Amino acid sequence: MPTVSVKRDLLFQALGRNYSECRAGSWLCVSRGGRGTSEKEIISKEQGNEKAEGASDVVLYKIDVPANRYDLLCLEGLVRGLQVFKERIKAPVYKRVTPNGEIQKLIITEETAKIRPYAVAAVLRNIKFTKDRYDSFIELQEKLHQNICRKRALVAIGTHDLDTLSGPFTYTAKRPSDIKFKPLNKTKEYTACELMNIYKTDNHLKHYLHIIENKPLYPVIYDSNGVVLSMPPVINGNHSKITVNTRNVFIECTGTDFTKAKIVLDVIVTMFSEYCENQFMVEAAEVVFPNGKSYTFPELAYRKEIVRADLINKKVGIRETPENIAKLLTRMYLKSEVIGDGNQIEIEIPPTRADIIHACDIVEDAAIAYGYNNIQMTLPKTYTIANQFPLNKLTELLRQDMAAAGFTEALTFALCSQEDIADKLGLDISATKAVHISNPKTAEFQVARTTLLPGLLKTIAANRKMPLPLKLFEISDIVVKDSSRDVGARNYRHLCAVYYNKNPGFEIIHGLLDRIMQLLNVPPGEKKGGYVIKASEGSAFFPGRCAEILARGQSIGKLGVLHPDVITKFELTMPCSSLEINIEPFL
Repeated sequence: MPTVSVKRDLLFQALGRNYSECRAGSWLCVSRGGRGTSEKEIISKEQGNEKAEGASDVVLYKIDVPANRYDLLCLEGLVRGLQVFKERIKAPVYKRVTPNGEIQKLIITEETAKIRPYAVAAVLRNIKFTKDRYDSFIELQEKLHQNICRKRALVAIGTHDLDTLSGPFTYTAKRPSDIKFKPLNKTKEYTACELMNIYKTDNHLKHYLHIIENKPLYPVIYDSNGVVLSMPPVINGNHSKITVNTRNVFIECTGTDFTKAKIVLDVIVTMFSEYCENQFMVEAAEVVFPNGKSYTFPELAYRKEIVRADLINKKVGIRETPENIAKLLTRMYLKSEVIGDGNQIEIEIPPTRADIIHACDIVEDAAIAYGYNNIQMTLPKTYTIANQFPLNKLTELLRQDMAAAGFTEALTFALCSQEDIADKLGLDISATKAVHISNPKTAEFQVARTTLLPGLLKTIAANRKMPLPLKLFEISDIVVKDSSRDVGARNYRHLCAVYYNKNPGFEIIHGLLDRIMQLLNVPPGEKKGGYVIKASEGSAFFPGRCAEILARGQSIGKLGVLHPDVITKFELTMPCSSLEINIEPFL
């Protein structure tokens, strides 16, 4: 959940309320998870009074906002939303206007197709910045980058002083050695290759380099004079840097997700068009794609949805008239009115509310406006008795008794490498029936595990310095291919235990098996659904030291002393015994 920091005095000034009237802003901060403190107080509390000397005494409110409410990520959006919620103002109408002269144009070339193929743009004309407005403008971009933009991987935002540039603009991709410009806040020109090396030590920008650094071509935006606006998603050019004195702002958003790029552009222009000479009016920009098609942005699209009032009452658990529900939704920035038979509500979704996708989102907003604490608690009309899932109940009972037997529980990854479940255990990967990940991000997570043993052995390897013996267990799911299932795979709940010491300790593992069967009320012997162990062979086990476990007429697993080759491949140096069984037959 994103946290927005706003200055208390600026907030109250924008709301038209002072500190004493708001009584520390409790009506705002308590309801939205906010808390007021100063930078000095934070440093003093965390690092001591000496470190806090010279820090700012300005009181900040840190307000938690929902992750999908991009319109609340800045002071402007918060104030506007609160004023509408308190019914002090009506929600503004955002309009896209065409300039009297030539429209600004952004041309996308086909070279960008394999890197960042999409771009959108708009202009904020005759905007008036102050220091606080400028800071909020920059901070909103950073919040969006960390949130919907997924750290610039999906969308990167560039803002430029239009008066220093000359359109039309070209969005293309070039070899790193062919890109040379003066980056933001630098005094000399660098090639793209040089910049990538410089920014590897930059605490802020180094996190974005991986997005393009291994690409043969880097994206770049030029104006008609060849001036570099930006090299997305890394850095803007210093030539078009915006300042407090900037009057006309050209905004471009490039990315790999076209829908999110449009949402990001809409959020920025709707939040800060408030400071334009013509409030809430945004100058359009034309974007020409490689196929020759031309689009105008920002979209600033309004759409309408119709939801029945009785549906909202039923889902929320309230009894409100359609008129009252329409009023609640209007307070949530969703202009609503009752239409038709008097039970239907027509809701207008503004461009700031990209989070409204389905009728359930409208129902949720009605519940928020009504107040969750105001919804009366009632017993459900259906009579049901909850019960724990039998397999989970058995798992919990076994966990407790395994711990009582002196074994420590481990929780390992469900994904592993092919080497872990095949090569290291002396098996061929095709014989494991493993489910493969189609696009693994790392060699450590290539397949779903088919056995719990590798995870426990890796855990022991990471804790070799602990006092011996090491006795670990895990009860979790393994996954194998199963063509009879609709998803092509099936989970089995396994119990695995490992004993690691200077001697193999086979008798310890065997004794543990006997204890488990005693707990499961399975007697020894083949009669009356009992269990037996029979000599067997396994690639992971020492020859002659492996046994198959048969219970209730079926094979449920194996136990034995691990082969020295297996122990060595897992970087262990001492003997090890293991037990692994399927516990599902005992339900």
